[in-house]
Amino acid sequence: MMDNSPSSTAAAMKRLLLTTMAVIISLKIVAPLSLVQGFSSSSLSFLSTTHGKKQDVQQRSPFSSLTASIDLNGKTVTASPSPERNNKSSKNIPEIRLNVFEKARTVTSVCTSGTMCTLSSHDGINGAPFGSFVDYVLDDDGNPVFLFNDMSMHTVNIQNANAAAAAAATGEDDSESSPAPATMVTLFTQLSSGGIAGAGTSQDVSRCSLTGTIVKMDSDDPDLDLIRMKYSLTHAYADQVMDSSRFSFYRLLPQRIYFVGGFGVSSKWVDIDAYQNASSDILAVEAPAIVERLNREHGEDLSYTAQYVLDLPNAKKIQVTNVDRLGMDLRVTCPLGSRRNKLQTDEFRIGFRIPVLSVEDAKSEILKVFQEAWEKGNDISWGDDDEDDDNSCDVPIMKIATDSLE
Repeated sequence: MMDNSPSSTAAAMKRLLLTTMAVIISLKIVAPLSLVQGFSSSSLSFLSTTHGKKQDVQQRSPFSSLTASIDLNGKTVTASPSPERNNKSSKNIPEIRLNVFEKARTVTSVCTSGTMCTLSSHDGINGAPFGSFVDYVLDDDGNPVFLFNDMSMHTVNIQNANAAAAAAATGEDDSESSPAPATMVTLFTQLSSGGIAGAGTSQDVSRCSLTGTIVKMDSDDPDLDLIRMKYSLTHAYADQVMDSSRFSFYRLLPQRIYFVGGFGVSSKWVDIDAYQNASSDILAVEAPAIVERLNREHGEDLSYTAQYVLDLPNAKKIQVTNVDRLGMDLRVTCPLGSRRNKLQTDEFRIGFRIPVLSVEDAKSEILKVFQEAWEKGNDISWGDDDEDDDNSCDVPIMKIATDSLE
C-alpha cells in the first residue's frame, strides 16, 4: 500500500531534489545569472560583485549549458592549439572558424552599399577607373542588384561600355583593342569597424571585391518582384523611384571574388559556386553591437580570459575583434622580452563548444568562456578534470595571426 503521508511526500521530494542537484553538478552545468537577465541589461557581466568581490560560483543559475556539456562529455577540446597545448588530443575537434565562402557571403549580405568601379567614357579620362557610391541588395544567388538612375555617371559608363561591346561583337567597331573588358565592373564593399577601438573605417575590417559583368534586368525576370520587395525594405527611397522610367535594376554577375579578412589576417580568391551556395553568418547583423559592448564593459573579463584561457599573464591590451556563430576573435598585445617598447600582437580564435543559432545563444557561450576563465583564476575546480589535463581550460583555441612591433 502506497504511503501518502506528509512525511513520506517530503522525503520523496528531498530525494528528488538531491538527485537533481547531483545531476546538475555531474554535468558541470553552470550559467551566470545575468544570462537570464539579458545581454542588454546593466548587469551584462555574469561576474556580479558583492563588496568588490566575485560572488561564489554556487549562486549562479544552473541553466543553458546542458547541450554543450553533454556534447563534450567533460573532455578538453582544443583546435590548432598554441605551443603550450601541443600535448592535447586532436579527437573531436570542433569547427570554430567560418570558411572563406561564408565570410565573403557574410560581408556582401550585411553590407547594403559599396563603391562601384566602372571605366569612364568621359572626354579626357576615357577608359580611366571611375568610382561611385551605390546601394544594392542580393538576389538568392548572392549576386548584387542595383537600382540606377539612367543619368548617373556610372550608368552612362555601363551603357556606353555595353554598346561598344555589342558593336564589336557585330563587327561594327574597327578598333584593334577588344572592348570586352569595358563591360566588366567591380563592386567593393566592407564591414563596419564594429566597436574596435581605433579601427574606424580602416583596413582592420573584412571586405570583398566582386568583379564581373553587369546587365540590365528585364521586366519579365522571374525574381524581379522579389528584388523590388527587398529593395523597398532595405532602402527607404526605393518606393519613390522604382516605378520611374528613369530608373532601372541592374544585376552584377561576378566572375571573380576577392576576400580580405582584415589588415594582415587573410586574403583569398573565392570560388564563385561555393560563394553562391554559402550562407551568411547568423550573427552578422548583431555582431558589431556585441563586439562594441564586450570591449566597452568587459575589460576585466577579457583580462581573465587572456590570462587563464590563452595563458598570457602579461597581456597589456585585449580587444574582441569579431563574433560569429562559431566563436570570437581576440587581439592581444603583450611585451616581448624585457624591452618595454618591444611588443607582440597575436590574434586568437576562441571557439564556442557548439555553433550558436541565435544572439541569445552567443551571449550564453561568451559568458561561459568568461566564467571558465574566472573559475580557473580563482582555483575553482569541479573535481572532474582528467589527470593529464594540467588544469587547462575546456575552451577550443586557435592562434590565427601574429605580429611583432619594436
